[in-house]
Amino acid sequence: MGKGDPAAQARRCLEIVQAPVEGVGVKASDIIRTRILLTRIEDWEEVAAVHGEFYGTIRPANTIMQVVRFIDPDWLVEIEVDAVVED
Repeated sequence: MGKGDPAAQARRCLEIVQAPVEGVGVKASDIIRTRILLTRIEDWEEVAAVHGEFYGTIRPANTIMQVVRFIDPDWLVEIEVDAVVED
């Protein structure tokens, strides 16, 4: 998905995260932290813009890091999301 396009890959990562999160009753406002891993740190602004489309009004804590590579060399982005939900 989105080979060579970090924004498209970021968007897909966040879409993938959203479905199971919503499926267990977690709202976007429950997201407290995200971690963005990039193989090319120069892609950070493009990926951060997509992150803002999903979480701009929520503003979870966010860390952006560069990694050497992922298992598939076509992957440019990985995004981790943490949420806190009250019982």
